[in-house]
Amino acid sequence: MTKAHLIVYYDGSCKSCIEDRARYEVWLGKHIDQVSWFDITDQEAYLMDRGIDPARALRVLHVEDAEGVIYRELDAYSLLLQKIWWLRPLAWIIALPFIRRRLSQWYRRQVDSRLARDGRG
Repeated sequence: MTKAHLIVYYDGSCKSCIEDRARYEVWLGKHIDQVSWFDITDQEAYLMDRGIDPARALRVLHVEDAEGVIYRELDAYSLLLQKIWWLRPLAWIIALPFIRRRLSQWYRRQVDSRLARDGRG
């Protein structure tokens, strides 16, 4: 397992995002210190300073690696999946072009639906 630290920019106003975070932290187990969480709620100026569009941050997961490189959407999920040994094969699978394209479309529809349901879309 790679020891590099990641910062996950997540929507703390989103119930399912909070649940996903809790689930992922359980999966990380003793490696929980390898990932930090940053709630993007009301943090527009900070996000813009990091080169992250606040509106896009609501719709697409952003993860920053130890070198300060920011990954988005499925690339961000891939980084997170690689932290957990039994999810590493899934990280490889979602990188396959056909799967990646379909999964990205599905992901965006789900997020847009959630934001609309919450009155934020």
